[in-house]
Amino acid sequence: MNTSDSLPRVRAAVDRLRVESGEPVCAYVYDLDALQRHVRWMRAALPEGCELYYAAKANAEAPILDTLAPWVDGFEAASGGELRWLRQAQPGKPLLFGGPGKLDSELELALDQPGCTLHVESLGELHRLAAIAERLGCKASIFLRMNIGVPGMGDTRLMMGGKPTPFGLDEADLPAALEALRGYPQLHLEGFHFHLMSHQRDAGAQLMLVRAYLDIVHRLQEAYGIKVQIVNAGGGFGVDYAEPARSFDWLDFCEGLKRLLSERQEALRLRFEPGRYVSVGCGWYVMEVLDIKRSHGEYFAVARGGTHHFRTPPAQGHDHPFVVLRGTQQPVVQDTRVTLVGQLCTPKDVLARQQPIAALAPGDCLAFSLAGAYAWNISHQNFLMHPPPRMVFLDSGPPGTAG
Repeated sequence: MNTSDSLPRVRAAVDRLRVESGEPVCAYVYDLDALQRHVRWMRAALPEGCELYYAAKANAEAPILDTLAPWVDGFEAASGGELRWLRQAQPGKPLLFGGPGKLDSELELALDQPGCTLHVESLGELHRLAAIAERLGCKASIFLRMNIGVPGMGDTRLMMGGKPTPFGLDEADLPAALEALRGYPQLHLEGFHFHLMSHQRDAGAQLMLVRAYLDIVHRLQEAYGIKVQIVNAGGGFGVDYAEPARSFDWLDFCEGLKRLLSERQEALRLRFEPGRYVSVGCGWYVMEVLDIKRSHGEYFAVARGGTHHFRTPPAQGHDHPFVVLRGTQQPVVQDTRVTLVGQLCTPKDVLARQQPIAALAPGDCLAFSLAGAYAWNISHQNFLMHPPPRMVFLDSGPPGTAG
C-alpha cells in the first residue's frame, strides 16, 4: 500500500490534464500497475486452502475489475445493480451476492446467474429464495450468514455483528433454517458466512476471529449433522488513513493463518472478501487550487471539486493525507497551516483541516492519496450539479483517460 511509488505517475497525469483542458484540474487518477502489484502480493501471501474474492462495493470501475480479475477467485456483490454490472463486466467469473433486504427480483436475478452463490441473511429471505427457485425450476448454492458473538473479540468503529444489527441470523434461528433447508432440495448449503466487524486493524484479533469461526462451524456440523465445505470469513481489513503504516498487517495475518490451518489440519476452506484493503492504495483524488483566502485568522484553500466527489474524509471523520503538486505561480502562503475545502455551499465541505503547508498558490494541485475505495462511488455526486471529475487509469502501456 505504498502510495509514494505512484506519485511521479500521478504528477505526469496531472500535467497532461492541464494541457488537454483549459479548465482547472479535478480528477481521480488510478495507478493500475500499483493495484496489480498489491493484489498479487496479497494473493501470494495467502496460504493454501484460502480463497480471495473482491468486494466490488469498494470500487467497481471496469478497469479496476479487469486488473483484479486474474488474481481473485471472484467478486462479491451487495445489490442487484452490482450483480448486473459484475456479470456484464466480468462474464464467467464466480459471484457472491450478499446484503440484507434483497428484493424478489434480485433473488431471481441471482438465480439466473451461473456461478452465483447467495448469502442468506434471514429466515424470511430463505423462504422467499426457496419459493423463487422452485418456481423457476433451478437450484442454488447458499451460505447462511450468522450473527454470533465471539467472547473477547473487542470492537471497531463499524460493527456488523456480535450485537443487534440487520445482518445475519441469530444462532437461535439456525435450527429453523436447517429444518427448512431439509424441505428445500433446490437449495444447497455450501457454507457459513461471518462478518462481525469492519475497520479491523489488529491482525492478531482477526486471527482469533477466524479461529472462532472455524470452531463454530465444526460445532454446528456436529450438533446438527450437517456438512459444509467453506467458511466465508468476510473482509473488513482496516486502513489507517492518518498513519497508513498502522493499517492491517496482511503478511502477519497470513503467516498466522498458515500456522493455524496447519496445526488444525483444517478440512474447511476459508474464503475472504476484502474491498477497501485491496483497492484503496491505487487511487488519488486531485483538485486544483482556485483561491486562497484568510478568514478570521485562518487560511483556506478552495479547490475545484469537494466532498461531493470525495466523501471519504467526512465519512471517516479524519483529515485526509495529501501531497501538494506545485504549479508555476509564486506561493501565496508559506510555512503555515491551511484548511483544504471544495466548492460546496456548506461548511462541511472540508477534506483536511489546518494542515501544515510549505508553499501553496492558485494553480497548484492537491493530490489526496488512498482514494481507491469508498470514494467517488459513495459520494453525493449530483449535489450542486458540478461536473464530475475526470477518470484517469494508468497502466504499463500509454496512460489512458476515460470520462
